[in-house]
Amino acid sequence: MGIGAGKPLAPAAAARPFRLATVLVLASLAVLAFAGNSLIARYALAGGGITPIAFSVVRLATGAIVLAPLLLGRGGTWNFGGGLSLFAYVVMFSWAYVELPAATGALILFAVVQATILLAGMARGERVGWLGWTGLVLSLAGLAVLLVPQVQGGRLLPSAFMAVAGIAWGAYTMIGRASAGAGRYTARSFVIGAVLALPLLAFDMTMPETPGLLLAMLSGAVTSGLGYVIWNRVSPSLGLATLATVQLATPLVAALGGIALLDELVTSELIVAGVLIVTGIGLTLRR
Repeated sequence: MGIGAGKPLAPAAAARPFRLATVLVLASLAVLAFAGNSLIARYALAGGGITPIAFSVVRLATGAIVLAPLLLGRGGTWNFGGGLSLFAYVVMFSWAYVELPAATGALILFAVVQATILLAGMARGERVGWLGWTGLVLSLAGLAVLLVPQVQGGRLLPSAFMAVAGIAWGAYTMIGRASAGAGRYTARSFVIGAVLALPLLAFDMTMPETPGLLLAMLSGAVTSGLGYVIWNRVSPSLGLATLATVQLATPLVAALGGIALLDELVTSELIVAGVLIVTGIGLTLRR
């Protein structure tokens, strides 16, 4: 029995269930947004036209500005935990993609997200059977395969940054599932995240180049701001198992995008790690 067999996380009481077709469309848009963030960040940060701090601040601030109209609605509370989780995710994500390829970063990110969800379920008293444990071991083995060349290539620290980003994203998602009003939760999280990020500019006075600045704004406004509203709206309609499965599609989309748009290479380690992680998560999600 996998993680999906326990009690589901309590979704926001105000969220109404969608039709299946609507869920599929919204979940697909969210996955495209997630993968788009990886591709945009890698392209912007690898070129050196913008620093990780500037990219993070612009991304969070732009998202807060675009989503500002959603702050006018009443109800709900300002969840500092959600904003802090989003801040930690965005900053660690940006630092990681200075060196990590898009597909590698996405695989590390969502392998850790799955482990975070699994551990959260265990903390809530959900049973984890042998399939769940087997899946976790396979996923960790895939993560190890992926990390070996990163360590050998001197990229252990960026990999660790991405792992922290995965923990933060898992926390942000689960907090959002229990929040009333996806739009308000997302907007308020971006405002809190932007406020927390602004002081980082004291350590980075480098003026970003126009292409890097525009890409950070695109990430903040579209693939993050609007993308996360969609995700936080649809996630309460998904079971815990389905929630993780949907996110599993992101590394595959990011890998295809990296090959097509960023001229990234498909390595044997990436293939082996991908198979292990996908298989492991699949076993973990078996009911």
